[in-house]
Amino acid sequence: MTIHAQTAPTAARRQRRDLVAVNIGNALEWFDWNIYSIFAAYFAAQFFATGDPISDLLSTLAVFAAGFVMRPIGGWLFGRIADERGRRFSLTLAIVLAAAGSLLIAVAPTFETVGAFAGVVLLVARLVQGLAHGGETGSAFTYLAEIAPRERRALWASSPWLGVGVGTMGATGLGVLMTAVFTQEQLAEFGWRIPFAIGSLIGLYAIWIRRRMSESELHVEAKAAQPRRSFDEVARELGQNWRRLLTIVGLTISGVVAFYTWFIFAPGYAVREFGMDANASLVAGLLGQAVFLVAIPVMGALADRWGRRPVLLMFSIGFAVLAFPLEGLLGADPVRLWLAMAIGSVLLAANCAPLGAVFAELVPTRVRATIIGIGYATAGAILGGTAPYLNTWLSSTGRHGLFVGYMIVLCVISTIVAVVMTETRGKDLRAAD
Repeated sequence: MTIHAQTAPTAARRQRRDLVAVNIGNALEWFDWNIYSIFAAYFAAQFFATGDPISDLLSTLAVFAAGFVMRPIGGWLFGRIADERGRRFSLTLAIVLAAAGSLLIAVAPTFETVGAFAGVVLLVARLVQGLAHGGETGSAFTYLAEIAPRERRALWASSPWLGVGVGTMGATGLGVLMTAVFTQEQLAEFGWRIPFAIGSLIGLYAIWIRRRMSESELHVEAKAAQPRRSFDEVARELGQNWRRLLTIVGLTISGVVAFYTWFIFAPGYAVREFGMDANASLVAGLLGQAVFLVAIPVMGALADRWGRRPVLLMFSIGFAVLAFPLEGLLGADPVRLWLAMAIGSVLLAANCAPLGAVFAELVPTRVRATIIGIGYATAGAILGGTAPYLNTWLSSTGRHGLFVGYMIVLCVISTIVAVVMTETRGKDLRAAD
């Protein structure tokens, strides 16, 4: 009796510690990833000296999108590592690569120093980070869903989005601070390097804390039942789960575009299109992202109480209806930017919060991290990574409405997938094996 009384609290503490470890690492990784888009306007000319600011920015955003090309590869590679070597090992390796990518950008030579090779260095750094991020999400969703109490699985598996929010807000907050402290010339000359250097240094802490995590018991059980599988066996099992893979993609495609459009890209868009003060736009963006941070656990708890489908439909239907009105809110006033981002953040949280639980409940333990990684990373690469570039290009040609219509179509697809799929709330994860 005494042993059980001591063991249960110890296990609960260990679960909470592991929950924090995943999300601190996730926050630091997203900080590294998002400082690129926030500071892109300042360092674009340092790597692509075309003489045209828009062309330089588009080239820099193209490199941003190129990082997403590595995400499906990272989803496959790190998913296989997580399913074969363990969730903890995969998550630790991912943060090592993410920090290395930031360090490379921090010390990268400029176009003035090495010519076109500067763009190559930037591209390599983003490809390394893209590989890491492709593996991060699938492994994090898988790990947290597997260690969570069944009745609170959506809440626990939604917590990586808190890491996303904290990391993104940290990057945005640093942008607010630096635009207040440094002049535009100083930011363009050397200031843009500082966030990447900070990201690489705090990555060391993320590596340390993730090395102390416990392994998922479900993964340990699955490996004990089938210690080693050939590539052909894994490929065959992936083929058997193709419907589940398409479900993951269908639920993801609308959310990733909305995320990069409203959560990441909106403050910079307001500056370029409406002449909003750069510092004011970042403050408004920071406050808008804070709404997302509050909404995520609320939506996770609702998904545990109401089911996954109703919460997912709140986003896909709500965003389809409000896409054009939200665009109409934007202007030179930072309060309007905050209001649009706040509404978008609440809707976006309804998409993001249930995903980790849904994905894990759909897929067998043996290939869970691989299928989640491939599905989510592929949708993010094809649609999320290209969203800032597509938005900028269509806006520059006066056809921004086409981009909004594109988002609505994706929301309709996600609505259909959510309606058709089976409700998975409360499912025993071993039942999918």
